[in-house]
Amino acid sequence: KKDKAIATEMEMGAEEIVVLEKETAHAIALNNSSFFQRVYSDDYVGTAPSGEVFDRSRLVNSIQSSTIKYSNFIATDIHVRLFGPTAVVTCTWSTRGVEGGRNFSKQYRVIHVYLKNVVSGWKVVAGQETVLPG
Repeated sequence: KKDKAIATEMEMGAEEIVVLEKETAHAIALNNSSFFQRVYSDDYVGTAPSGEVFDRSRLVNSIQSSTIKYSNFIATDIHVRLFGPTAVVTCTWSTRGVEGGRNFSKQYRVIHVYLKNVVSGWKVVAGQETVLPG
């Protein structure tokens, strides 16, 4: 029974994270910076496709000041690996929109590391995006 309870808890954790990954894509599409203040940890460290390193504050500021207008931003191919209170997630972001008056379409491979806090739930502590060729 204990093994079944642990498996069920892990499945529920994975499902929560899949939802958070989809919400992340939706928040980016809407340039909703408050989502990142809630779900990304205070000490978040992320690496952009350019190699630039962002903390949460810089990420939130870049979202707030973004002039990109997304017509589509979805997360697919989401895979979650749980290791106790830590989760490693990989997915694909597919985006379309307008930036600087030009249409664009890009895909990214993304990795996020989550840590579960008993009080505040799952928080993203690290991430990296890589632009796919094409």
